[in-house]
Amino acid sequence: MQRATEKITALYCRLSVEDMKDDKNGGKGDVSNSIQNQKMILLQYAKEHRFPNPTFFVDDGYSGTNYDRPGFQAMLAEIEAGKVAVCCTKDLSRLGRNSSLTGLYINFTFPKYGVRYIAINDHFDTIDPNSTDNDVAGIKNWFNEFFAKDTSRKIRAVQKAKGERGVPLTTNVPFGYLKDPNDRTKWIVDEAAAQVVKRIFRLCMEGRGPMQIAKLLQEEKVLNPTAYKRRAGIKTPSPETSDPYHWNTNTVVHILERREYTGCTVNFKTYTNSIWDKKQRDTPLEKQAVFYGTHPAIIEQEVFDKVQEIRQQRHRRTKTGKSSLFSGMVYCADCGAKMRYCTTNYFEKRQDHFVCANYRSNTGSCSAHFIRAVVLEELVWMHMKAVIFYVTRYEKHFRDAMEHRLRLASEEKICASIKRLEQAQRRMGELDRLFIRIYEDNVAGKITDERFSMMSQSYEDEQTQLKAEIQTLQQDIEVQERQIENLEQFIQRVHKYADLQ
Repeated sequence: MQRATEKITALYCRLSVEDMKDDKNGGKGDVSNSIQNQKMILLQYAKEHRFPNPTFFVDDGYSGTNYDRPGFQAMLAEIEAGKVAVCCTKDLSRLGRNSSLTGLYINFTFPKYGVRYIAINDHFDTIDPNSTDNDVAGIKNWFNEFFAKDTSRKIRAVQKAKGERGVPLTTNVPFGYLKDPNDRTKWIVDEAAAQVVKRIFRLCMEGRGPMQIAKLLQEEKVLNPTAYKRRAGIKTPSPETSDPYHWNTNTVVHILERREYTGCTVNFKTYTNSIWDKKQRDTPLEKQAVFYGTHPAIIEQEVFDKVQEIRQQRHRRTKTGKSSLFSGMVYCADCGAKMRYCTTNYFEKRQDHFVCANYRSNTGSCSAHFIRAVVLEELVWMHMKAVIFYVTRYEKHFRDAMEHRLRLASEEKICASIKRLEQAQRRMGELDRLFIRIYEDNVAGKITDERFSMMSQSYEDEQTQLKAEIQTLQQDIEVQERQIENLEQFIQRVHKYADLQ
């Protein structure tokens, strides 16, 4: 019968995803790394050496590059409580592959709490500090870390190659899509979920914010993405909420901002600094890899772009919960300030109106300009009908007139932009030559270090400004060159909505 005060023997097992793959490929050495085999080796060793109370602590599928593992943390808690006499692992790499932290635990933490540590296959035992095997433990820990870095490097290279070919790197398909059973790298539309996605975008176009959309979907008992996927038998890493109809505001925002709904694949959206720092950081948009037309679109590009524009306006909600299509887009004709949307529950909708923000905040800076929401809607609708009528009946005249005006305007702007672009590029070259010259003068002693530092900083600041200007000019030129293409898209939309009610 074991005594209650007798300490335990901690038998620690760890297997990472990479180790699993290694086992499937035949393993390395004479003994497999599988959890079952580790347990057999550790238990046999404990019995042979008559270590008391053998207790397993297991981390299955966890990397050794950090120590934030549930099994190890549970063992560490027992060690710090003074309940562990001996800790055994199959080898040093099972304890971890971070040489600095592994050495810290072996040389400081374990001795501090009187724990004897044994790595069986590496013949390492802290009870004999003078052993030659103990002397090379640091080298073995370094090799274990090198193996982790090398494996990470290979995985990153494979992912980079796949991502640059346009293969989706995300393992979790966005809500609204399914993996094609004939080709798992392709996506097909999940019609039921796609209808919810379309509705979310439509509600945003109508002026509703993410919180309002989430509340409406919850009231209508629409399954949230996690609940929908779990009921459809689709794997998802997200934990299911107690209420399957609860929609989080962030979920709505994530859907509204996901470019994949326009039919493109977006890779390299996040990155990590190293194998030690697993925190996901957002990659700047210009460094993300975008591949267009890789799968069917659920949302048209123009609708997606308009939603992003609406989202950036960030107009405040009214106390009544009402919203307007034109919130954040109406400006006072006199002072140029935005006009606030005002509503009340005590009167019918015809009393909802927009009023000048300057007048509301400072009555002396502008007049009490206002317009009722229904009047504004009617005016915009009348203008839309007039444009649709004109374009559909006089398309050739409209096209010829607009193309002529666009070409004249574009040619003038493009010529001016190209001229300024050439000037900026020439100045960039001059600054490079000036920098080389002052560097040579500084080396030759013709100018002091202080003078060189001041001049070089001035040149670098000017170059930074020029680079930003060059980028803006190039974008302006591209926009002007796309004007004719935008005209064609506009005419197509007019025909699409010719019978709009």
